[in-house]
Amino acid sequence: MKDSKKLGINTTCVHVGEVKDKQFKGAVSPIYMATSYAFDNVDVKRYPRYYNTPNQEMLCKKIAALENTEDALIFSSGMAAISSAMLAFLKRGDHVVIQQVIYGGTYNFIVSEFDKYGIEYSFTESDKVEDFIPLVKENTKILYIETPSNPLLGITDMQAIADVAKENEILTMIDNTFASPINQNPYNFGIDIIIHSATKYMGGHSDISAGAIAASAAHIEQIWKTAINLGGNLSEQTVWLLERSLKTLNLRVKAQTENAKIMADYLEANSNIDAVYYPGLKSNPGFEIAAKQMEDFGAMLSFELSENIDPMEFQRNLQLIKSSMSLAGLESTTVSPAQTTHALLSEEQRLERGIKDGLIRFSVGIEESEDLIADIEQAIKKAKI
Repeated sequence: MKDSKKLGINTTCVHVGEVKDKQFKGAVSPIYMATSYAFDNVDVKRYPRYYNTPNQEMLCKKIAALENTEDALIFSSGMAAISSAMLAFLKRGDHVVIQQVIYGGTYNFIVSEFDKYGIEYSFTESDKVEDFIPLVKENTKILYIETPSNPLLGITDMQAIADVAKENEILTMIDNTFASPINQNPYNFGIDIIIHSATKYMGGHSDISAGAIAASAAHIEQIWKTAINLGGNLSEQTVWLLERSLKTLNLRVKAQTENAKIMADYLEANSNIDAVYYPGLKSNPGFEIAAKQMEDFGAMLSFELSENIDPMEFQRNLQLIKSSMSLAGLESTTVSPAQTTHALLSEEQRLERGIKDGLIRFSVGIEESEDLIADIEQAIKKAKI
């Protein structure tokens, strides 16, 4: 087959990393459900927890091709990927600098677990590279970023972060979930390790839980050594479903992204909305950096309802758009970050990060935009106090 890095994006999604059905010549990958494989007279001693069953192995090739990296690993959740990546490179006495506004689960993992391991950490004041530099110490091992960030869609300059890290011989990690490999490839900007909650755009149908890491072969090898001890491997059924879902990744994400641009423009012009957070808006402070490092601006946005609109009543009255905990499915969904993704933070901590009670995170699906607009309009009318 032609070099996967030279294949078109749809061709990569469909064909790279498929398991060949040599027996029956089926059009889709066969699924190998075995949890026990031969160990004698074999090229590879396979075991599910070692991330090397046939379906796992081939799916990793597809994810690596999508992120332009040498290798990849898949996990049972995004948090399994995040924790495995961090713990693979951190030990007692090490230090990590983390972007302030990140996914609440990541924040909770750091503040709940790192002290037990004797790992030091510092949070930046913003997503600007200038805030990372003074926090770097002699024992700093990782700069961790998330761009666009959850839930305010903040934009961090990946090239600038990578440059600072290389000057100080520090590793860089990014949560690339919101952008997906379709809209952003951090490896091209010098970021070392790319992490995804594959539950989201990679899965795309709101029916599987998974995580992924893409990086150099050497970095994946080090993560693998830790991951096999933590046991965050993915079941074969889910591996097969994820490979199926990735075939339409580009088609889905492009359609969702186009819808999100329309919705962002509509919301910005709506007098019942106080603020809209979307990197594709020229009014957004991160617009220029996003335009430089993203292929397109993504399908996630957030907006703040005016104070005379009850945020929970607004969501209860939505008829097409679902009020739902997760994101990135084909269907449009909303969520209140203050009550879900960032509920583990105190009110003071949430407000420090700009997360108000009226903030709504909006994952835009593939429905017609005029139907989504009509749904929001009727929900606003019913939710006015």
